[in-house]
Amino acid sequence: MSEPQGGGGTQPLPVIEQAESEFGQSASAAAYQPLPTLTQDDDKSGRFWSPRRVPAALISLVVLGGAGLLLYDVVAVRADHPAMRWRRELAHQLGERPLDDTAVLAGAAVAALAGVWLLVLAATPGQRAILPMRRTHSDVRAGLHRGAAAMVLRDRAMDVSGVQSVRVRMTRSKVDVRAVSHFRELDDVRGDLDATLADGIRDLGLARAPGLSVHVARPGKKG
Repeated sequence: MSEPQGGGGTQPLPVIEQAESEFGQSASAAAYQPLPTLTQDDDKSGRFWSPRRVPAALISLVVLGGAGLLLYDVVAVRADHPAMRWRRELAHQLGERPLDDTAVLAGAAVAALAGVWLLVLAATPGQRAILPMRRTHSDVRAGLHRGAAAMVLRDRAMDVSGVQSVRVRMTRSKVDVRAVSHFRELDDVRGDLDATLADGIRDLGLARAPGLSVHVARPGKKG
């Protein structure tokens, strides 16, 4: 386990855990300090809320169509025309069927699921693929797509000597890096990746810097 050396100024990257298995793999979880913001609003930078255009459009079309059809039928009845057959049949079925009927229970279940779905959409922000960035100005808010962030970190990792290929998987709370090294000691490559990717994550300017997990292995045997 490596330890920070010296005092004051910039400290080397501490390694929380590292292990090398019999299969020629080296893994670590790195801890680092993110860059400070000018407004100290890191904790207030929540996720971006999705406009929910597709669900809103679908619900609006259903409500508009149903309300328009019902209104037309009511006006027709007021004008001494007979009610539409579907409304007469619906009223008859509602009056005849018991509450424990399969069709009634199925309709109630569908309505309940639709209501729960709408409540979830209303209470959750969505936009999981967009990571909030640090707010240096109160009137400016920016976000970074997780795919773009992962691509930037992958390019950084490919610049490390000894790295043959890299796969970066980025979530809201963690960056999981799996690299293949074809030369150099695995621990040396992992240490360089820890430092390089920690700097890369800080340079992304995210409001909440994710954790970093690095795994390095040798290429698989061919044939």
